[in-house]
Amino acid sequence: MAEHNARKLRGFISVADYRADELLDLLDRATHLKRLHHMGESRQSLRGKTLAMYFEKPSLRTHVTFEAGISQLGGHAILLRPEQVGIGTRETPQDVARALSRWVHCIMARTFSHSLVEQLAWEADIPVINGLTDFLHPCQAMADLLTIREKMDPQQSTLAYVGDGNNVAHSLVLLAAVLGFRMQLATPSTHAILPRIRQQADELAKTSGAVITWSEDPRDAVKGANFVYTDTWTSMGQEDESVLRRKIFAPYQVNSALLENCPEAWVMHCMPAHRGEEITDEVVDGPRSLVYDQAENRLHAQKAILEHLMD
Repeated sequence: MAEHNARKLRGFISVADYRADELLDLLDRATHLKRLHHMGESRQSLRGKTLAMYFEKPSLRTHVTFEAGISQLGGHAILLRPEQVGIGTRETPQDVARALSRWVHCIMARTFSHSLVEQLAWEADIPVINGLTDFLHPCQAMADLLTIREKMDPQQSTLAYVGDGNNVAHSLVLLAAVLGFRMQLATPSTHAILPRIRQQADELAKTSGAVITWSEDPRDAVKGANFVYTDTWTSMGQEDESVLRRKIFAPYQVNSALLENCPEAWVMHCMPAHRGEEITDEVVDGPRSLVYDQAENRLHAQKAILEHLMD
């Protein structure tokens, strides 16, 4: 088990694999890379390095930001599709990971199954980045952390999350637990954070001093919040549940009425946003919205992760 954990740490599978100081170092690196980007300066730290990008799910932000990011650092990316690679049909995860380890310098995988990303990380001799699974979305959490810090010290902030207890919520609550900031969650009891994530977060919070509260009432969750976060009610692969989910989550919509409980809060959404469902147009396009800052910061947070793992 110790060897397994050590090998996983060579990649970026979960924010909970990292200490608070390591995540803050990544954040400093991302801030510096963003500053260089805005100054029009290039940093060729990954010249000659190759990233293999494996996608089982559709993607705009993950695909563009990883490919643009490694290019801006002097490297290049190779796009791999399931029908090309055939993991589980043509080849085993073991053989794919070991072969890619001979050809490229890093693997980024965006998959349905979290265990597949863990298998790749276990078998590969190169770093593996979790670009998203049904269980976790750590790269999004790092982009969100960068976005929060551009407004205030994350460790002094209060983040409210309203809606589905999904992969994004999992990574955010683990981030809060590692760094020690306050997080207030409101989810329906039928779609709450998974018990093992809640248990892990509660254990980490004992060390960091994080305060994490769990509720079914979105109005209570947003009170006192500096940031209010929501995500889609129906994730990829759940389309057959969309009608039921819209009914269950209707009271959790982030709209002007909900934000009356925290009028100074910034609003966050990882996108794609289903306008008129989990969030309204007036909120997405309003003066307190950070959604496009979050989208931009995917580029810089992921550049920091790539550079950390491959430089």
